[in-house]
Amino acid sequence: MNPKSKVLIVAGSDSSGGAGIQADIKTVTALGSYAMTAITAITAQNTTGVKSIVSISPKEILNQILFTAKDIKPNAIKIGMLHSTKIIETIIRSLKIIKIKKIVLDPVMVAKGGAKLIDDKAIKLLKDKLIKRVTLITPNIPEAEILTNTKIRSKEDMIFAAYKLIEIGANNVLIKGGHLTSKIVQDILVTKSDIKIFKSKRYKTNNTHGTGCSLSSAITTFLSCGKPIKKSCELGINYVNSGIKSNPKYGKGHGPINHLNTISIERKFR
Repeated sequence: MNPKSKVLIVAGSDSSGGAGIQADIKTVTALGSYAMTAITAITAQNTTGVKSIVSISPKEILNQILFTAKDIKPNAIKIGMLHSTKIIETIIRSLKIIKIKKIVLDPVMVAKGGAKLIDDKAIKLLKDKLIKRVTLITPNIPEAEILTNTKIRSKEDMIFAAYKLIEIGANNVLIKGGHLTSKIVQDILVTKSDIKIFKSKRYKTNNTHGTGCSLSSAITTFLSCGKPIKKSCELGINYVNSGIKSNPKYGKGHGPINHLNTISIERKFR
């Protein structure tokens, strides 16, 4: 089949393949679209942790975005790991130039161990300048707490935090509820006119590495194909849940989900 749409991914590389740009490419491809990339950082990591991070220069990030989009214009953009003010400034500059309307921001800020991956100046710039330029922002609970300076312990707290993000300029907010301990996971989409709660079964597994990256890329892909934001979130959540349920049990720590859960191999390739 031919790709349904074109998606440009701006994110960091995960050498283990479970998260970051690798998870993004797999997700976009598994959902039938064409993935292009601009890499912001290179990490050495596996399912047990991160060994090192090497930043890509803002100039080269800009070159990747502009040179790629000049030739193959994306239908939508997914933005992931942005760990410095200079890189955020570069992304804002690039968005002004290429003028793509459908943009999803996954604000990667906190490692699984709880350590912040972005400094306070970069957080302020993201809040002041970048959030208002994207279609949807998809923080998890620790990230939403950092962005809103609030504690989130319940569904009501999630909604309150989402509205705080709307107040500072966000157009649409999906707060992911996986960090709460309830048996049912609730992801909450708040727009300027509506609230939608997506409820999912919680699977007992450590293999959830890259779920945030995969979800934001799935939503971006559905948006790029012309689906409305609410339906894109619903389909993206379903895709990730299916990947968690069928995870391949790789690695000794937090393993990846199954990004290929949507694909059946034709007989001629078996």
